[in-house]
Amino acid sequence: MLPSEFVVGKTNKSFFAKTKEGRVLKVLREHYLRSDIYCGASACKACNSSVARLSSDASTIIIVDSNVVLHQIDLLENPAINDVVVLSTVREEVKNKNLSVYNRLRALCSNSLRRFYVFINEHHKDTYVKPMVGESSNDRNDRAIRVATDWYQTHLGGKARVLLITNDKENKRKALEDGISAETVETYVKSLGQPNLLDLVVQPTSEDISMEEVEVTRPSKRKVIYNEHKPLSEITSGLHRGIYHQGRLRINRYNPFEAYVGSESIGDEIIIHGRVNMNRAFDGDIVAVELLPKDQWNSEKSLSIAEDEDEVEEDVHLAPSSADDAPRNLNAVQAPNQSRPSGRVVGIIKRNWHSYCGSLEPMPLPAGHGGVVYALFVSKDRRIPKIRVKTRQLGNLLDKRIIVAADSWDRFLGTLLVIICQISIIAYSVVLIENDIDSRPFSTQVLACLPPLPWSVSSEDLDSSNRQDLRHLRVFSVDPPGCKDIDDALHCTALPNGNFEVGVLLWCNTFNDLLSADICSLRSDVERLAFSVIWEVTPEAEIISTSYTKSVIKSCAALSYVEAQTRMDDSRLMDPVTTDLRNTNKLAKIMRQRRIERGALTLASAEVKFQIDTETLDPLDVGMYQIREANQMVEEFMLAANVSVAEKILKHFPSCSLLRHILISVGGLGLGGLVVHLSMVKIWGEIFVNRIVGWRHPSPTPEMLEPLLRTAASVGLHLDISSSKALADSLDRAVGDDPYFNKLIRILATRCMTQAVYFCSGDLTTPEYHHYGLAAPLYTHFTSPIRRYADVVVHRLLAAALGISKLPPIFQDGPQLTSIADNVHCAPSFTRPSFFSDLNYRHRNAQMASRASIELHTLIFFRKRPTDAEARIVKIRANGFIVFVPKFGIEGPVYLTQRDEKGGEWVVDEEHQEVKKMDGSISYNVLQMVRIHMEVVEPQPNRPKLQLTLV
Repeated sequence: MLPSEFVVGKTNKSFFAKTKEGRVLKVLREHYLRSDIYCGASACKACNSSVARLSSDASTIIIVDSNVVLHQIDLLENPAINDVVVLSTVREEVKNKNLSVYNRLRALCSNSLRRFYVFINEHHKDTYVKPMVGESSNDRNDRAIRVATDWYQTHLGGKARVLLITNDKENKRKALEDGISAETVETYVKSLGQPNLLDLVVQPTSEDISMEEVEVTRPSKRKVIYNEHKPLSEITSGLHRGIYHQGRLRINRYNPFEAYVGSESIGDEIIIHGRVNMNRAFDGDIVAVELLPKDQWNSEKSLSIAEDEDEVEEDVHLAPSSADDAPRNLNAVQAPNQSRPSGRVVGIIKRNWHSYCGSLEPMPLPAGHGGVVYALFVSKDRRIPKIRVKTRQLGNLLDKRIIVAADSWDRFLGTLLVIICQISIIAYSVVLIENDIDSRPFSTQVLACLPPLPWSVSSEDLDSSNRQDLRHLRVFSVDPPGCKDIDDALHCTALPNGNFEVGVLLWCNTFNDLLSADICSLRSDVERLAFSVIWEVTPEAEIISTSYTKSVIKSCAALSYVEAQTRMDDSRLMDPVTTDLRNTNKLAKIMRQRRIERGALTLASAEVKFQIDTETLDPLDVGMYQIREANQMVEEFMLAANVSVAEKILKHFPSCSLLRHILISVGGLGLGGLVVHLSMVKIWGEIFVNRIVGWRHPSPTPEMLEPLLRTAASVGLHLDISSSKALADSLDRAVGDDPYFNKLIRILATRCMTQAVYFCSGDLTTPEYHHYGLAAPLYTHFTSPIRRYADVVVHRLLAAALGISKLPPIFQDGPQLTSIADNVHCAPSFTRPSFFSDLNYRHRNAQMASRASIELHTLIFFRKRPTDAEARIVKIRANGFIVFVPKFGIEGPVYLTQRDEKGGEWVVDEEHQEVKKMDGSISYNVLQMVRIHMEVVEPQPNRPKLQLTLV
């Protein structure tokens, strides 16, 4: 009940609603009007100042209409904009039109550091307005905004100027007629005297007030005409009838004019050639695709480049570690009747826009100063098309690295958000922005959930019946040097019967420094909470039994890989920890060999390490990362723990388990410093997931392996790809005169494999769980809860399987789980988020950020260190070849002719993978060793790149 002294009126609202049975009902609701709703201004003496949010010395209080919030939210989030009244009319209209913007508005209004105040005008006795006969809801809302603004002007009585901000012509006209101060967004921003804010102003639509004319200084270019996007209703109908096909657009990182859409409806990837066929879709968009006629399916030539003015130049980059990283082979010879489907985008189902980092394309400065011009923004990610940005700061921005948000898909318009730094300055934050990784600090609300420091294991934890005290065990961890977030540890204890008890212990999920480097880090000589997988194994590494338990542990040694290897190799050391290391390693080698005999692939990748200057953080040296037995020991038991946990959760939750088919970890890399006794910490907050998590790594298709087979055949090597076991045996037999030959073949095989993905156990048949690279029937991620959210989910599933905690209700709702998990393939569910899709998306982004970081460090290292190095040819091109540089783990083009020449005196022999001069005097073959010169050049000002030339 509302306090009667504040309720001064009541009105009725009526509307019509449709029931589930299809009946139409008239709904009548009572609407109470109150007198105790305060204005929020500190300068007001009539209202309760304890709820005031607006500054006492504010010269202007602004009230924004709904469209200003919807279109100018980036501007409103700028700290320069304050003393803003958000009417409840506006808030509700924004909520109904764009939930994402609504959430950002809520965050602004709840931020104690910002002066935004929500005024509930719809329940105030003086500002509530009834709809008039024949008045649309939009007109009624605009009138309510004007009435509230007028009330503020009267109520404050000149203590501050009250200004309505609107870009709506009619709304502004009526406000001025009523004596209300009103301005457009641009006019108001100009009055602030901060020119940089003008670049945050989004250009209004044609129905709004026109902005000043924009000077176009760029020469006119050939216009690309795009087909109109189909309406959502037509797309939905077409998907159900099989005319259109839905999927996520993935643009080739090395050729931005070629894209792929994975479609379950046809069971294959649909190739999209050229910007015209992409039809304004961005990488990651969920799109509807129409297949082209079959006679156009074989056009995998340079068509995509020919359609656009911008020629694609292949840059030097980190060597690919999977098929997803590697450039697609456009010149592959396809067998008859094996052409792949091609198509064109007919509609965008869900946009994947976010902020993009890059710089403006160099252009001449216009006459005069301060004029508004359009400039072309070029993202560092070549998959993003050029975006037109309106700015008054052209002279200041041409040499800056900036962040831009896309606003309009039809004309590729964008808004400048942030100026980061000079282009010449290396900004590591750019790597995170470019890969859509949120690096913002946790909110105060989240941090408030953490326990205070110093933290220690409580008596309640020690007395818990669900937690086993393992502090008596000799637990140790093995990680990279300098590792602070130790999330795993091992123990290996000899048993009286001659067997061993081996445990993998993991700490629980942590995603900030306080947790990962302290509370959840399994440091030596401190007690920590853990989740453990413990086996009894024979000396021949046969598993006798497996147990799972939450535990309390106390690590006795935190070792680096080098330290652990040194201990094992030093025959003079016989201390207990070293003995445990040797026993663990002995078991791991047996397990590894048994896995290889089952058909697991031993692949390779070019991993590099940097020696970093502790003061400048610049790289001082770079070299190949050395894989030791200690790395492989840790890897082997991490794999075993993941498999054991997958078996456990699948047994208890056969239709709602999170599994993953994962490409075999290369030489122990990619698993970080995981150790063999899994430990985990308490989980703060609830975790909701759709199914049991698993890594899905299906067998590679013949088309994916075709580049490897062609390369092998050109040097007389036959590879059997009939099974993972056959391929593994073939790789073992691949030897040549070059001592690096076998590793190079394995590297080429690695890049033919797809990235693994998370999937729902209830969505695939049991044979589809099989992990090709590991030759394992099923797999999941459990061993890195500090770094991966999926592992946190699996920890929760395992706890439920052990009866330690209850499974959240959503896990038990089969139809709801299927609906959420499958929404990416389900036409009616375009707006619902996909948990697993997001897991895979975030996992992929983290991998790409890691690659980009290595490439950035490589560029910094070679800036002042031009050098010569050995390289191996991995691809033949008409005007040169692509080389791989083992020492530095990079690959890139070496040109034999100028880029604009088509080959000149050089010809390509596809069968023998050779490029040679027409007179036969010089030739270069695939896998041949050559010497190249590496040097950083600047073909454009402030845009350095690494260039490879033949010595």
